[in-house]
Amino acid sequence: MKQNIEENLVRHILETGTRIYSALNPAIRLEMLSADITVTQLRTLLILLTDGPSNMSHIASVLDIALSTATGIVDNLVRKELVVREADPNDRRLVICKLSPGGQELIGGLWRSGESQMERLLDGLKLEQLEKAAEVANMLLDNITRNTGGVAE
Repeated sequence: MKQNIEENLVRHILETGTRIYSALNPAIRLEMLSADITVTQLRTLLILLTDGPSNMSHIASVLDIALSTATGIVDNLVRKELVVREADPNDRRLVICKLSPGGQELIGGLWRSGESQMERLLDGLKLEQLEKAAEVANMLLDNITRNTGGVAE
């Protein structure tokens, strides 16, 4: 019985999230869409944003793909001038990948767009509603941190 109630609440939250997303009508600036990148390339850029400069093995591991596939993805991002490769200062045989200025601009723009959407979502809430929203946000962060061994992914 308790599991049914929890499942129904989760489903309700997900459905409400979808309706909120639709109501916000996310506006990603056209220049962001002109980057012509795949979902996996975007995920790679996000890894480099969150984890910082990374070697190819780390990128492949996080994406759960073969090293050769990760190399091809990064090759394409280098060609698009969104990622740069540098020799590892501690081991010249290793290559470190990091966001280029263009990659930082693209991801930063997407991030700012998301923040803007969140501000629209919270705009107009009363103080006590904002306090509840902050409490829920903290609960979600605590939960994801607890479920990922202390690291919010």
